[in-house]
Amino acid sequence: MILWGLAVPIVTVLLFAYVFGSGIRVPGDGDYRDFLMPGIFVQTMAFGIGETLAAVQADAAKGVTDRFRAMPIAPSAVVVGRCLAAMLYSTASLALMVGCGLAIGWRWRGSAADALAALGLLLLLRFALLWVGILLGLKARSAEAANAVFGLLYPVTMLSNAFVAAELMPGWLGAVVEWNPLSSSITATRTLFGNPVGAATSWPGENALVLSVVWPLVVTAVFLPLAVRAFRGLSR
Repeated sequence: MILWGLAVPIVTVLLFAYVFGSGIRVPGDGDYRDFLMPGIFVQTMAFGIGETLAAVQADAAKGVTDRFRAMPIAPSAVVVGRCLAAMLYSTASLALMVGCGLAIGWRWRGSAADALAALGLLLLLRFALLWVGILLGLKARSAEAANAVFGLLYPVTMLSNAFVAAELMPGWLGAVVEWNPLSSSITATRTLFGNPVGAATSWPGENALVLSVVWPLVVTAVFLPLAVRAFRGLSR
């Protein structure tokens, strides 16, 4: 699952950068590789849901979770430990994808501070989504169920502005795409990296920078306590 989570973004980069990219128009006639990579970064963070889900489900199936429950430690400490491990892995994955982008010619055009802010937004998104993965992993009854959830992630990332600007889509589809929370993170990171963004077609597109912070905070506020509660519920 971990290798798959890394392989899909890398293969996607190669396909869109060298096969499909030449046929996709970029807002402002910019370089498609500059347009593409922020979307790939967000896709990589989103795929972390599946990786965390699979790891948590595997721990439960192998009895690792039961051993933690038997130890004199707070349930929240176990969940936070999983969170820290996932964030370290995600930081390494993001660094790998940045290196991949640089290798194919992607560059950030803004300041170093803006680039760091963009990376911070990406890790904030990952932090929020990993709580979704932890909760689903605790609820999943089998590895097959975990794999099924992972399989749903790719369509969700495709229904965003990661690969094509919303302004180039039919009006109704562009609006749906811009309401996808992932699109807010993609637009915000493109803006901070100084990469091609495109014209906003709806309110979320016009406020992407704000929503790229608000969406992850809302997701964290909802799923963090649910994940801790689900872990505590295992001992009942």
